[in-house]
Amino acid sequence: MAIVQASHTAAPAAPRRASRDTGIDFLRALCVLGVVLLHAIMVGVTVTDAGPVFDNASDGTGWIAPLSWLLQVMPLFFVIGGFSGLLAYRRMQQRGGTAVGFVAGRVHRLLRPAVFTIAIVGVGLALLTVFGVPAELIATAGFRYGQPLWFLGVFLLCQALLPLLAAAHERAPYRTIGILALAALAVDVLRAATGLEGLGFLNLAFVWMALQQLGFFLADGRIDRLSRRVRASAGVAALLLLVVTFATGVYSPDLIANINPPTAALLLVGVAHTSLLSLHRGRLERFSRRRSVAAFTDFVTVRTMTIYLWHMPVLLLMAGATAVYALTTGAVLPALDSTDWWAARPLWLATAVALTALVAVAFTRFESHPAPHATASRRRLVAGALSGLLGVVLLLVLGTSVATALIAVALLLTALRLASQETNAPSAAAGVLVPA
Repeated sequence: MAIVQASHTAAPAAPRRASRDTGIDFLRALCVLGVVLLHAIMVGVTVTDAGPVFDNASDGTGWIAPLSWLLQVMPLFFVIGGFSGLLAYRRMQQRGGTAVGFVAGRVHRLLRPAVFTIAIVGVGLALLTVFGVPAELIATAGFRYGQPLWFLGVFLLCQALLPLLAAAHERAPYRTIGILALAALAVDVLRAATGLEGLGFLNLAFVWMALQQLGFFLADGRIDRLSRRVRASAGVAALLLLVVTFATGVYSPDLIANINPPTAALLLVGVAHTSLLSLHRGRLERFSRRRSVAAFTDFVTVRTMTIYLWHMPVLLLMAGATAVYALTTGAVLPALDSTDWWAARPLWLATAVALTALVAVAFTRFESHPAPHATASRRRLVAGALSGLLGVVLLLVLGTSVATALIAVALLLTALRLASQETNAPSAAAGVLVPA
């Protein structure tokens, strides 16, 4: 990667709505809650003669597909990320800030809470080893913890490239999003034609960047300037096309399955979500101003990454505590997906949300602490972003263990150090990240 400069005269006009949109913030908070609830309901614990087993409670069930239509919020989350990111970047430009400063701030906001969480998880895995917990169970816990970290890596990539993608949006908005969408579709076609499942992971870039780009259209007012009929028609068309792809077997009706690896079906979900959002933004914003709703939004907004990073360790601790209770008391746990299991879900979900909130309150300072004022050089910032990505990818590919957690922490600390390194080199007021 490299940083190039954009001319001041070519800088676009500020997008509509320069201040924070409370309706969008509320919707993002709901997305975070949806992720916690989805992962919580998928955690299953059984005790066999060989010991406790952590299962995915949704495997082989019929309820996960319809539930995924309600709780698969990641397409909307990336649209909102594009919306908020573009507005924040333009506000920084208006204050004389740089793309380097914007990306450095994003690196710190995303990776600083991650360093602490990964370090604590690594220590926890080490203690489990010392206490004689079976290695297989520890490996399963490490794998379950690492699964949601794909979001951290992908969101970091999208935000690091946001200045570049914003510049491309200003020059050729429809061509840019069209190229990203076509690339995502091409990956799906190649994956299906060759049978190489690994090709699908290329869409970790194309699908999510295209959805972020869709958020740019919402931020600059292009979508709102369309008639309500056009916006509604676009949403209905996306939904109908999605149903057709499910009916013909092109994509799975389980939207969770369409996220690993990502497929172009998520683009249709994003269009449907964006259509619905644009049609009801006024109502959403008025509702978001209610005192209780605003309190919920404010609580989550300053802790978004902390909640995301900590909800899985909380769920694993709950699963472990359940297994220990069953082993020590001889209690028989209800079979997964049984009537008794479902009867216990409301309490399980409420406990997961409450404990995650408590942990988030305790560790908010790692996310809310302001980024250093020092400005990194462009080269150091690129190296820092790559170091952070490498640390996350390491945990995703090799799994979370004491060793990989230690290496990942070192890489993320390096990323933070590089992103805050002072430099005497001049920086442009409108630099953007571009591939070399």
